[in-house]
Amino acid sequence: MSGGEQKPERYYVGVDVGTGSVRAALVDQSGVLLAFADQPIKKWEPQFNHHEQSSEDIWAACCVVTKKVVQGIDLNQIRGLGFDATCSLVVLDKQFRPLPVNHEEDSHRNVIMWLDHRAVSQVNRINETKHSVLQYVGGVMSVEMQAPKLLWLKENLRETCWDKAGHFFDLPDFLSWKATGVTARSLCSLVCKWTYSAERGWDDSFWKMIGLEDFVADNYSKIGNQVLPPGASLGNGLTPEAARDLGLLPGIAVAASLIDAHAGGLGVIGADVKGHGLVCEGQPVTSRLAVICGTSSCHMGISKDPIFVPGVWGPYFSAMVPGFWLNEGGQSVTGKLIDHMVEGHAAFPELQVKATARCQSVYAYLNSHLDLIKKAQPVGFLTVDLHVWPDFHGNRSPLADLTLKGMVTGLKLSQDLDDLAILYLATVQAIALGTRFIIEAMEAAGHSISTLFLCGGLSKNPLFVQMHADITGMPVVLSQEVESVLVGAAILGACASGDFASVQVQREFHSVIAIFRKQWQK
Repeated sequence: MSGGEQKPERYYVGVDVGTGSVRAALVDQSGVLLAFADQPIKKWEPQFNHHEQSSEDIWAACCVVTKKVVQGIDLNQIRGLGFDATCSLVVLDKQFRPLPVNHEEDSHRNVIMWLDHRAVSQVNRINETKHSVLQYVGGVMSVEMQAPKLLWLKENLRETCWDKAGHFFDLPDFLSWKATGVTARSLCSLVCKWTYSAERGWDDSFWKMIGLEDFVADNYSKIGNQVLPPGASLGNGLTPEAARDLGLLPGIAVAASLIDAHAGGLGVIGADVKGHGLVCEGQPVTSRLAVICGTSSCHMGISKDPIFVPGVWGPYFSAMVPGFWLNEGGQSVTGKLIDHMVEGHAAFPELQVKATARCQSVYAYLNSHLDLIKKAQPVGFLTVDLHVWPDFHGNRSPLADLTLKGMVTGLKLSQDLDDLAILYLATVQAIALGTRFIIEAMEAAGHSISTLFLCGGLSKNPLFVQMHADITGMPVVLSQEVESVLVGAAILGACASGDFASVQVQREFHSVIAIFRKQWQK
């Protein structure tokens, strides 16, 4: 090779499975997103608060988007693949075939979605135990975590599902198994949603106390007894069968996965902010709060030492950034709530017509309409007489009360487009006030937060971002790369590839990988 000849470019693929779609990105060595594709996935709601998906449908969508983003690329240059996904529960039998998680015995629907609230009775009984593992989820376990869902399956679908089950996967771990044939679980999933401890492993007494001693008896083989840090390389990489499905070459490095919010947090929390005059420039990374806002909002703060925050999940050791403790606040179904409020309003059909005529999204139209009606006052004052309590799906943090429900006060008899715009604004403000409530709880417990780093679908909405800045009184940083969650997934693939073992810490993408590798090598 001549002195001036460049080494061939190396690429990494990130795949993100959200609530309503699967997305993939091709990312280069500098963390620049070069290609993007998305594909919707099916959801079922057979009865209220039961939300189901199909792991086969999700994997098929992963294959569609991955093939799209690698079109025209020399496959030999693709070095690593990383997955993130919602923390939904996937159930397979001993031969890895789907099992039904429903009374209809439809085995195609074998995924209980993260937002499913069927296990209310079970989570109440778990919380009544006051077991010590609950300290690490803010004192109260959420109905959205896996233990109550597992208990619900045992108590309600004993013959059709529970007795036949061979494997219970968090969705991110299902995807890495599908790609590699390796059943190892990611530390991220098990610590955040399954009560696993990075330092002590499983607590036998917890599972026995809640009536799931089955897992202890078989040495946790059904839920994971091999645990790897996110970004660790799995087995021999991509299997020939998975490579055919995804349109990639066999043997490409595949990483242990992350939950989707944690991939977003990883993608933004280490951002280089030099030269922008931000207060966090001279402060440690622990002064930053990553807010991943999509169908729900997740608030990710890290600390050097464990901080216990009532009503906020964690502290989780090494669950997102190795060597740091993670606290995770959250608001269930924020993006879904905004859609619900807007689409359920009498003026929604008129809004659709007007937005379409202007070739705008309904939210871009509403934002401009608010500017039109605000007159001389700041837009936030339009809601002086209208207030929303946003917990339509219960409160995740910091009250940790799933029985709380939503409320709107200040309604009038009129239902025109102005009323819809102001209700939309009040909903966005309510979500931002919820974020402030979470920050105040975290700071009261010992966090010191100065700057918000937003990513996810709602961070593309200027009104949503502005209200978070106004209501928290903190600067908001948006990544130059809007698809931060996908960059986080690609970072995992880059870690697994080994390409960055001795990288000089320069850019944001490189520095995050360097943090990962440095921690592993300790």
